[in-house]
Amino acid sequence: MTNLKIGGVPEHFNYPWYITLKNKEYNKHNINLRWQDYPGGTGQMCKALRDGSVDIAIVLTEGIIKDIGAGNPSKIVQTFVKTPLIWGIHVGAKSKFKKIEDLKNATIAISRFGSGSHLMAIVNAYNQGWDINNLKFKVIKNLQGGIDALTNGEADYFMWEHFTTKPLVDNGTFRRIDDCPTPWPCFVIAVRNEVLENNFDDVKEVLEIINNQTRDFKKILNIDKILANRYEQQLEDIQQWLRITDWNAGKPITKNLITRIQNKMIRFNVIEKKKKSGEFIKNMYF
Repeated sequence: MTNLKIGGVPEHFNYPWYITLKNKEYNKHNINLRWQDYPGGTGQMCKALRDGSVDIAIVLTEGIIKDIGAGNPSKIVQTFVKTPLIWGIHVGAKSKFKKIEDLKNATIAISRFGSGSHLMAIVNAYNQGWDINNLKFKVIKNLQGGIDALTNGEADYFMWEHFTTKPLVDNGTFRRIDDCPTPWPCFVIAVRNEVLENNFDDVKEVLEIINNQTRDFKKILNIDKILANRYEQQLEDIQQWLRITDWNAGKPITKNLITRIQNKMIRFNVIEKKKKSGEFIKNMYF
């Protein structure tokens, strides 16, 4: 039995993994796949890939590209969710800020440097025409840290996935000022190089199982009600999210896509220079 550790955010995007793990589909192929939640998001998972505490991670595209470029010994093996992620731009319920222009010199809560909440704050600032060098950040580790920072005034705004934070908007903890979609597919699957070298066929089997699951995920009977209940979402919000979300289901990631994303990240000042796009990916499908 091959032991593999996999991690991702505890959000609705990753429910297909929960189904395959619950059904013990990996065990049937002599793979003991163990899931670990990473509420701190992509920055936390990049660190885990680097120190070997996770083998496979479902990470934000921009975060892992930046970290592989900075020496993370991992490769992207495929896109997981091919549609953009919608980042909500949130302030505290009692905040004086009313519109996005008000946030120009405000302090931004981020889970950690290199995380999606950090990189997308830069993308949003670029979109607004603000000086990226003037941005001020407060590291808050996770969503709960963001709630605390906005409530007690340690930070002014916080960017996190629109639908995950929607219950906090509904209950009056946050007020959403605007949305900022990623200008690229949002989630990819990254694997440590050592695991790819030693367990290539096992990783390929894992991908085939999850791709079979995501291919027909939206057709599961009452999947909207299941997700709404599990993630404490309004049914209409989950239905909207399902309409705008598409999984990749097995197409290999291309060097061309990585090049296009790197070009945008340079324009946004997220990375300083491009690397050869082949250095970021491992083709699992020959």
